[in-house]
Amino acid sequence: MAASQPSPPSSPPGDGAAVVTERAVSKSGSHTELPVHQGDVAGARDGNGRSSKAQLFSVKGAGESGRSGIHPLRFFRIAFRSSSKVSSIVNILWPIVPAAIAVRYALPDNHLTIFILAYIAMVPCANLIGFAGQELARKVPHVFGVLTETTIGSVVEIILFMVLITRPEDPRVDYVQVIKAAILGSVLATMLLCLGLCFIAGGLRRHEQTFNEAVSEAGSGLLLTAGFGLAIPTVFEHSLSSSTLPADELESKSIDISRITAILLIVAYLVFIFYQTRTHHGIYDAIFEDDEKKDHDRARDLRKEKLTFTECVAALAVSVALVTIIAIALVDQIHYVVEDRHVSDAFLGLILVPLVEKAAEHLTAIDEAYDNQMNFALSHVLGATLQTALFNGPLVVVVGWGLGKPMGLNFEVFDLAVLLLAILTVGNFLRDQKSNYLEGFLCVIVYVAVAVAAAYYPNPPGPHGEGGEGGGAVEGGH
Repeated sequence: MAASQPSPPSSPPGDGAAVVTERAVSKSGSHTELPVHQGDVAGARDGNGRSSKAQLFSVKGAGESGRSGIHPLRFFRIAFRSSSKVSSIVNILWPIVPAAIAVRYALPDNHLTIFILAYIAMVPCANLIGFAGQELARKVPHVFGVLTETTIGSVVEIILFMVLITRPEDPRVDYVQVIKAAILGSVLATMLLCLGLCFIAGGLRRHEQTFNEAVSEAGSGLLLTAGFGLAIPTVFEHSLSSSTLPADELESKSIDISRITAILLIVAYLVFIFYQTRTHHGIYDAIFEDDEKKDHDRARDLRKEKLTFTECVAALAVSVALVTIIAIALVDQIHYVVEDRHVSDAFLGLILVPLVEKAAEHLTAIDEAYDNQMNFALSHVLGATLQTALFNGPLVVVVGWGLGKPMGLNFEVFDLAVLLLAILTVGNFLRDQKSNYLEGFLCVIVYVAVAVAAAYYPNPPGPHGEGGEGGGAVEGGH
């Protein structure tokens, strides 16, 4: 009976930051210790008498800059150094940003040049968004910090999706098809490429790394749920493709199912956020606090200068404005790249777009794995993947609904099959709560194989009419 179980010992007075543990029985029957932050205990207070709710919204000492307002020279110095050596190297690309904007207006007929410059210019802008988000995340508790970084890091993706969905219809390119491929491509890039590089980066310094099952199991379960939700409209459409139902009616029904599914996936994501930040935040706080102590560069990170809150907001405002301008320039050249350079929609959406939109999150996660903060890295990888699958993708479906665009979750069978196989592969690697460079290398190999297949995948016969050399099928190849 539950009443016979002894209650956990209470913490001594004034020790509100203490972490207690509870006994749990795993599937194998062995007992494991699960960290439980005292913030989960109702009415818990810290040494200053603050309640657990107040602790959630307090400013962390590690994020204090010791300054206020904006100091331009110091701001540029801190921003250029960024959070890691790789990020600081990326900042060398900043001169390309004004060049891309200038070439767009000065040489509007040089479409390939504009596309290449805009594509490269997205990287330093996304890097600044990621760095400002990381600095802002240092000022809040761990769980809110991870969510803040993940959400801000997805700004580039959301902007690109919104720019694509608001483009007027063009007979030369199917923007809806590009968005659909980009949704799945973003998930694959983060789940396979970024996770693989994290495992490899961590394996450079140590033979094996471990991570907490609370992070991996929740992420794996939600990935399967997201994959199932994304598969429903596609399975529905293809299971009835040989029926007597008219193609237009079948497409309409698939879009309706996609819109309902999108709302359900958004609800699932919001429940997941509530689970992480409100009811079970203490478990994650304890995990991240322990991970922070294992940081290889912890001493250097504590010593280095930090941005003020005002500087973080200013950096985000400037970088988001630049990303929007460059995203418009990039999207305006897509039809020329597809038509003149014969780049397939699948390769553009599955590979090219996700690589640039997720650059900031990838750099952050890889740096954390290299510094032995695998729980942080895994949280960023899974968090970014889940945000795309459960929120960003469904969000663009809802926005398309409002704009009267036929945006749905009815994907190509190739795209969906690759996604589901990738989810199963990654779930198998996460099952033992251990990682090494071999598993990372295998994830990267799988991603490269997907990229090769996408490069050879023909454009479906649709608005631009020249893809899918068979021609004459319903839009999207369904």
